[in-house]
Amino acid sequence: MIRRVLEWRPQAVLILAAALIALIAFADWKIELNATLGFLYMFPLVLLGTVLRWWQLILAAVLCAVLSDQLDPFPMDMQVPRDMLIFMTLATTGLLSRDVARGFRRERNEVAARRSAEEQLEFLIQSSPAAILTMSAEGFILLANPAAHRLFGVAEGALRGQQIARYVPALGSVPSIDKTAKPFRTEMQTRGQRENGEVFLADVFFSTYATAAGPRLAALLADASEQLREREEASLQQLLAGSRILVAAVSHEVRNVCGAIGVVHENLARGGTLAGNQDFEALGSLVETLTKIASLELKQSTSPEPGYIDLHEVLADLRIVLEPHCEESEIELLFEIPEQLPLVKADRHSLMQVLLNVTKNSQRALESAELKRIEISAQTSGDGVSIRITDSGPGIAPGRRLFQPLQKGADATGLGLFLSRAFMRSFRGDLRYDAEHPGCSFVLELTAAHESDEHAAAPIEHAAHPTVTA
Repeated sequence: MIRRVLEWRPQAVLILAAALIALIAFADWKIELNATLGFLYMFPLVLLGTVLRWWQLILAAVLCAVLSDQLDPFPMDMQVPRDMLIFMTLATTGLLSRDVARGFRRERNEVAARRSAEEQLEFLIQSSPAAILTMSAEGFILLANPAAHRLFGVAEGALRGQQIARYVPALGSVPSIDKTAKPFRTEMQTRGQRENGEVFLADVFFSTYATAAGPRLAALLADASEQLREREEASLQQLLAGSRILVAAVSHEVRNVCGAIGVVHENLARGGTLAGNQDFEALGSLVETLTKIASLELKQSTSPEPGYIDLHEVLADLRIVLEPHCEESEIELLFEIPEQLPLVKADRHSLMQVLLNVTKNSQRALESAELKRIEISAQTSGDGVSIRITDSGPGIAPGRRLFQPLQKGADATGLGLFLSRAFMRSFRGDLRYDAEHPGCSFVLELTAAHESDEHAAAPIEHAAHPTVTA
């Protein structure tokens, strides 16, 4: 009854309770029975318990007890104890009804909140651009949202009951789960297959969970094929650009050597002592041929002009890459980036490669240093923006030709700084070593965008970019 009463309006409950109290009082007054009708007041108290506060229920119980005492036509002995008993019974009934009503209301609110959360979750799943699936322990698809059907290229509703291994073999080989196994969650990148046999790269996030019907496997999938293509194309462009610079550097060195050999060859030929010697003439031909090969210019590809990029985004990506390695090596990493920076002219991938090369050199230099710190700052200067990378290492010995390719004693090929400066100059920037600054300090100079530049991108708000200090 209380559950139904909770659906009524409070005004209706009060009117009905008042009517019942009046009816019981009238009946107790007019009907002459050798018994009290005071126990009937429990019914209006039950109604009042659904809408009144506890102190209001106490007052209502007092009122009903007084009515029962005054309207009873057959007074009894021990009137006071009887009135107290009636009052306690009515008050207890009202308070109990109030607690029961509160419990029903709480349950109803929880059910409504749960239903609302389920509806929101259902809407989120159905409208999600990522494929979401749930599977049984045997790998059969139980539920799949519309994005999953689009990802696998099947008609709406056709995935239910299918084996997930048909579309994502790696998920089909997940170790069998049972009720005794602990839930686990992880992610992976694997190959998927559409209904028509087309293969795609998928980022998969999956976890296990237990239900009354048995263990389940939930997975979220996103097509990463486009990101793979962009990453591989960017890597190819970087490889080609680096290869052109490397070949140009090697050709330059070979031309220098061939020039020196050619001078010696001419001097010997002018002396006449080796005139007619076939080996000597063959050596001259080889040197001339090698000079021609080294003088061939690589055909430059028509790469698009670098656009304007946001330095805050590039430096944020750099921080994401560097922080784990610096923490592992116990290196203090400091970023001091102003909130407002203009767009700069650069190729995003090339600039990131330069930043990584310089900072990786700093990390290697700090391996045996007592104080380990890398400071990265940026500032606007004139018509450009400069990024300074400084470490607390021992520095670079005077006289060393830093940007000379193929140096002796350098790590790997000794082309890192040479290629980095070549990349910077490819988009009208530069990379230089500041010997006067304390520590080992490199400065990347970039060209800033101007409002009058018709190729500049639209201004970007940086209100969400605070000055970062780690």
